[in-house]
Amino acid sequence: MRFLTLNEVVKLHRQLLTRFGGTRGIRDWGALESAIAQPRMTFGGEELYPSVVEKSAALGYSLIKNHPFVDGNKRVGHAAMEVFLVLNGYEIGSSVDKQEQVILQVASGEIIRGEFEDWLRAHLVARRNSKSKALGI
Repeated sequence: MRFLTLNEVVKLHRQLLTRFGGTRGIRDWGALESAIAQPRMTFGGEELYPSVVEKSAALGYSLIKNHPFVDGNKRVGHAAMEVFLVLNGYEIGSSVDKQEQVILQVASGEIIRGEFEDWLRAHLVARRNSKSKALGI
């Protein structure tokens, strides 16, 4: 399985701000490192998030909720989750509008991690061309 690195997520954040605007800067390095580590978390030698769905949901949710960046946390959480999925042969089979709505619900606390994971599981599809490089990172 291919995981995103700290440098890749920072680069992705920079790309998103360049494209869509916003204030640059990392507000909390610890929160950023924690969010990026979520997909690999273990307890007692067992993975906390064994499936690609669980790993991607943990990554996206943590970036959105931990607020590691000064601005663009929802965007980078969504994008990092999508890049992680693409790198591992999947994508979200839902409209961008619906995805944005769900991301806003995560940010506002309307849905919790388990509900987010369930939504993602219901909309996950295998990519036809999983060899493509995701978002230039």
